[in-house]
Amino acid sequence: MSVIFQAVSESTPGPKWQSFFERLWPSYHLWFLKQGDQARPTYLACETAMKKHLPELLPLYFQLVELGGGSDAAARFLSLYCPTPYMSGCSQAVWTRDESFLIRNYDYSSKLWEATLLRTCWNGKQVMAMSDCAWGVLDGMNEDGLAVSLAFGGRRTLGVGFGIPLVLRYILEFCDTTAQATDVLRRVPSHMAYNVTVLDRKGAHATVFVSPDRDIVVSRRKLATNHQGTVDWPEHERATASLDRAHVLSVRLQDPNETHERFVSRFLEPPLYQFNHQAGWGTLYTTTYNPARGVFTCRWPGYCLERTFENFAEQAVSLRFT
Repeated sequence: MSVIFQAVSESTPGPKWQSFFERLWPSYHLWFLKQGDQARPTYLACETAMKKHLPELLPLYFQLVELGGGSDAAARFLSLYCPTPYMSGCSQAVWTRDESFLIRNYDYSSKLWEATLLRTCWNGKQVMAMSDCAWGVLDGMNEDGLAVSLAFGGRRTLGVGFGIPLVLRYILEFCDTTAQATDVLRRVPSHMAYNVTVLDRKGAHATVFVSPDRDIVVSRRKLATNHQGTVDWPEHERATASLDRAHVLSVRLQDPNETHERFVSRFLEPPLYQFNHQAGWGTLYTTTYNPARGVFTCRWPGYCLERTFENFAEQAVSLRFT
């Protein structure tokens, strides 16, 4: 399957984001109502939850709702409050020897991927992020040198909370350090289990397990795949090889002869790189964030795209997943 990947820059919400949303909305509308309209919270519940947990995002949220047409369904969807359940694979790790990097693979269906890197300055802080749910974040970095990424936590538990991509958006818009990001993850509820890895400009890092039914776990682990300590969902683990991927990352991070370049290249090899696209999902990209230098790099086999906040050219690239 061919996918057009785009790098898009728009400092304030405007026609580019509006066109982006209009392209995505028909598919997201179907997904939002997949379990029926009554299964999703009312607009009042969504707005109330945002006022309580993410109040600084409200002005931006209202702007995007208006650009998105202002319908009740669009407003509820964009709040990402108790959204339709979803999951993915993903491997992520922090390299801290010579320079500090956050490296991750995003594993998902190519048919459901937005395939867009957005550079924005929506709240006075430049942010580069791989987009999800139109304004949420799969992984990204801000100009103050804070980088984040998410991986599904491998648990089927659902609860009352936000889709984690919106929580990561909030972190990149308003936080500068790993400690601040961890505080946000501690107080903003997530509706599903996720493993979030954070790295800041000074090299402080954390991997945080969030779940709707457990206290969060904050650790200095340098890696995360799709389980939280022990395997909670064996079928999902077998399908995604979460334990194998974690083992490979652990061994390589402890190998004194491993170099940064070789470690990054392993994300383009099995078992980290997943070639399951014919079965419906696989690795869609490998990103590397250098927060100290503000460099974003996205890799695919045979192709590489690099951007900085100072040098961000818009581009469209055709990718093929087989």
